[in-house]
Amino acid sequence: MDAENPVNRERISLLKVPLDIVPPEQLGSVIFDLLNEVETSGEGRNIVLLSLWDLLRARRNGEYRTYVQNAALVIPISKSLVGGARFLTGKKAIRYMPFDFVVQLLTILENREFSAFLLGAKARILKKTEKNIRLTFPRLRIVGRCIGAFKRQIEASILEAIRKASPHLLLVGKGARGKELWIARNSSRLSRGLRLWCSDLFDVFAERKQRPSRYAFEKGLEWIGFLVKNPLRFFRIFSFMYYNLLLLLYKIFKKG
Repeated sequence: MDAENPVNRERISLLKVPLDIVPPEQLGSVIFDLLNEVETSGEGRNIVLLSLWDLLRARRNGEYRTYVQNAALVIPISKSLVGGARFLTGKKAIRYMPFDFVVQLLTILENREFSAFLLGAKARILKKTEKNIRLTFPRLRIVGRCIGAFKRQIEASILEAIRKASPHLLLVGKGARGKELWIARNSSRLSRGLRLWCSDLFDVFAERKQRPSRYAFEKGLEWIGFLVKNPLRFFRIFSFMYYNLLLLLYKIFKKG
């Protein structure tokens, strides 16, 4: 099988940013493909959950763009990306709710009794997250955990602990310096396995935050809840208008 283009997923380009089309029934096969690639190459593989704002960020920030382009799996989580992909390429991208994606991923790993390492959040939240994950996925081995707001002086020790634990999945949440770019900047010093950043993941697992309702997510209305919590997000409407203008320009001048 071609490691760069497995038959159970398709990579497309949306405004020069990669997106992978992964049907839900194929997700397990895709994850095992990635783990096989890890074993063959001896290098880790990054998974990116991409929102509309992430796509626009990738277009203007070179370091983040490289991180996304080099990711082994780029999963769209915004309805606007699905619509944009259909408009420019005619392809039907599959959108995942971030928390549901992580639950599916952990379920896939648990079925093989694989392992995970948790990095992020404050001590109390991290402890409850680990407890709830252990209860929900009893056969998933949690081989280590570390709070996100650690001092630079101990970063080398944390990286060494992750390498020694050699988890199949490294979950990184809030608190890590540089957020998802912490993964990119330390990629060569991390263990083999999959790596995934998800900002609010530990807060949801620790029952400190509620994820959007499935109805709101499927309708693309989850932004309303975020807007209520942070009214300044209203100004993202200009970014949304810019995105739609880019789609139109690419449709006219780039032919997709």
